Amino acid sequence: MGKLDGKVAVITGGATGIGLAAAKRFIEEGAFVFIFGRRQEALDAAVAELGPNARAVKGSVSDEADLDRLYAAVKAERGTLDIIFANAGVGSLLPLGKLTAEHIDETFNTNVKGTIFTVQKALPLMGEGGSIIL
Repeated sequence: MGKLDGKVAVITGGATGIGLAAAKRFIEEGAFVFIFGRRQEALDAAVAELGPNARAVKGSVSDEADLDRLYAAVKAERGTLDIIFANAGVGSLLPLGKLTAEHIDETFNTNVKGTIFTVQKALPLMGEGGSIIL
């Protein structure tokens, strides 16, 4: 019996890195996990590695329509949501003089707006005692 038996989780940025490691652990503890990310190849590879208790939804946290599709998939398949891990993030490792408005817009849209809307749009599916990890 795991700590997350029967729980449903969404992990943004879940196809690689910290998100994939978290998905593995959540599944080991008994959760069903939806991973959300921008690259289909990485999502497919992650689901193949994670097994039958994982689903992938392609999209960007900076696109509200993509988030709507994610939560529609969660609702259709599981009906509820217990855990949201807002893990997706981007950043440009550039000297200050090289940053452009495009870099700043992408960072803000993903790291700030994306996190806010990831959580906001999850709330209707979450019941009492749900967990939000930022």
